[in-house]
Amino acid sequence: MKVKTILVSQPEPKIENSPYFDLQEKQKVKIDFRPFIHVEGVSAKDIRLQKVDLNNYTAIILTSRNSVDHYFRVAEEMRFKVPDTMKYFCQSEAVAFYLQKYVVYRKRKIYVGKRSFSELSPLIKKYKDEKFLLPNTDKVKSEVSETMNALGVNWKLATFYKTVISDLSDLADVYYDVLVFFSPSGIDSLFHNFPDFKQNNTRIAVFGDTTIKAVEEKGLRVDIAAPTKETPSMTMALEKYIDKVNKAK
Repeated sequence: MKVKTILVSQPEPKIENSPYFDLQEKQKVKIDFRPFIHVEGVSAKDIRLQKVDLNNYTAIILTSRNSVDHYFRVAEEMRFKVPDTMKYFCQSEAVAFYLQKYVVYRKRKIYVGKRSFSELSPLIKKYKDEKFLLPNTDKVKSEVSETMNALGVNWKLATFYKTVISDLSDLADVYYDVLVFFSPSGIDSLFHNFPDFKQNNTRIAVFGDTTIKAVEEKGLRVDIAAPTKETPSMTMALEKYIDKVNKAK
């Protein structure tokens, strides 16, 4: 069956040159974007109940843009002036770049990993005498705690924001040829909103091994998977699949 419509379970890209827009134009398909999950901030009051006093930490570990936003939001709510001496350990260059929204980059002590959390280990180990705060979501990968505990440093994991299932009831009678997922939470949202969901002819595209596992555990079929050597991005995987099925006689 040919692909004419695609639903991506994420917010619409804000950049004009997104590969999704190129894919839409090149393949003459309709691509809609809809977040299946969204993030809600935890109140300063609830963070205090986690026994977090921002004055006690000399270093912040930031794993995503959300962690950056919510750390500074909470600091403002708690009337905590982040000291110029604060050290920032960012999981990736993208997170470090985003940090500039809140701090003057050249005047701060910022340490940047490559991509995965474990790649931050050498940097954290180098500053093992710091007191680390890791503001994060309520759904943290086990790799995070395992890595930090193995380093034997003084650290605290705190929930600054939560991943919440979005209301998708308006999509009940809408059909798409392809549904695109990037996390197990997206699959949870699908079945929370549509407990009787049947895949039938709907193709499912997934990014990452944990998402593939979540799809298969629900008894669904994975039709398009990324990343692979041939298709390291989701848009490349979609294009390869569309090329194959839409040109088939």
